[in-house]
Amino acid sequence: MSGKVTGVMLLPAKPEVARHLERYRAWERLLLAAPADHVVRGNFENTGYTLCVLMGKRCAREAADAAEHYLQDVPAGV
Repeated sequence: MSGKVTGVMLLPAKPEVARHLERYRAWERLLLAAPADHVVRGNFENTGYTLCVLMGKRCAREAADAAEHYLQDVPAGV
């Protein structure tokens, strides 16, 4: 074998990404409305973590941006 494979990542199902991104954005809006609510903050952080795992990012904001970009990708020839 000549060389190693780097940077290969399985891509999550787009409906799953869309569902989690929608949840993340909903909790984000709730957190903006009630920044001192610990339950809302916890749910926002949990949905951010899930997006990080799905999108392979360390930061929830980057994961949300990556999810939006991923969902906008249109296959060539369509």
